[in-house]
Amino acid sequence: MNFILKNWWNILGVGLIMYVFTMVFMVPMGPGLLSADSSVDSVSVATIEVEGFATHFESAPDQIRAFLRTDQSEIIIECEVVEVVSNSEVILSTTMPSAAPSHSWDLLLNSKNDGTLFLPNALYHKPLIKAVPNNGSIELNEDELFKTDLGLHFPYQPRIIESIRNLMLHVPMWFTMFLLMGIGFAQSIKTLRKGGNNLLHDSKAVSSIKVGIAFGVMGLLTGSLWARFTWGAWWVNDPQLNGALVSVMIYCGYLILRSSIANRSQRARLSAVYSLFAFVILMVLLMILPRFTESLHPGKSGNPAFSKYDLDSSLRMVFYPAVIGWMLIGTWMYNLCLRTELLKEKIQTKKEY
Repeated sequence: MNFILKNWWNILGVGLIMYVFTMVFMVPMGPGLLSADSSVDSVSVATIEVEGFATHFESAPDQIRAFLRTDQSEIIIECEVVEVVSNSEVILSTTMPSAAPSHSWDLLLNSKNDGTLFLPNALYHKPLIKAVPNNGSIELNEDELFKTDLGLHFPYQPRIIESIRNLMLHVPMWFTMFLLMGIGFAQSIKTLRKGGNNLLHDSKAVSSIKVGIAFGVMGLLTGSLWARFTWGAWWVNDPQLNGALVSVMIYCGYLILRSSIANRSQRARLSAVYSLFAFVILMVLLMILPRFTESLHPGKSGNPAFSKYDLDSSLRMVFYPAVIGWMLIGTWMYNLCLRTELLKEKIQTKKEY
């Protein structure tokens, strides 16, 4: 019982990570629309071949309704379901109006087992007259559409799809790194206030930074893996990615600096100064600079961050425990590393005397 009370936060961290991994591998993905191959013939009849993800079109082919609407929903037209090819493919057809306010049309596809699925810019058609027609548009009564309870599932997001599971790894890694580098920053300030004579704060600083670098490297690896599946490349010339790599390399320079100084008091002072500048550069490269430059990374340059996506309750119930769990694990690793540093200092002191 004493062991549990003494190490409750370690046990909680391990428990949360076990829960997160279980949910990541067990929770299914919700249905969505991958793509639409569309064409319009000479008499303005549009044919749309729709490809779905985790959909069930064949289970109720006579209970599928599809609608095209302009981006501002000025016009809504219903499509005819020509053929259900498979569970993930359906062919639609409709006659396009001669007048419309825009060239781009979004697709809404409703089925009994999948609910309403949305695909933006599914059809591009240039109308004869770029104006809102007086007729041809229907009222979309949502009460007549199927509202399906899919149970616990992760939300479908275009391009991301299954790789959304990496959210529980990649983002918490960086949160944990920021926490640990913040500890190193605070302990470096305390080291300088003591004039480098109290080596306890220096040991805390180097311990937190060592573990922080480990989480930074894991953040880079999980981010590179995500980029491969989302952007098609392991690495792209993006300010957020480049800033993350440079930040980790700067902190690696902190460890190189420490290894080059033999005097412990001098090493503590110089390392503390370096740590302060490294933390400021970290904040500039990852929190400030990417917000003022073009970036593919979510949350930058107008790209939506997961603060918009995580309105889905299934993501919240896994992502938030993942952040807390990884931070607790990171803090545990920091304490273990601190014990090692203090033991090394004690051995070094004995050798000197």
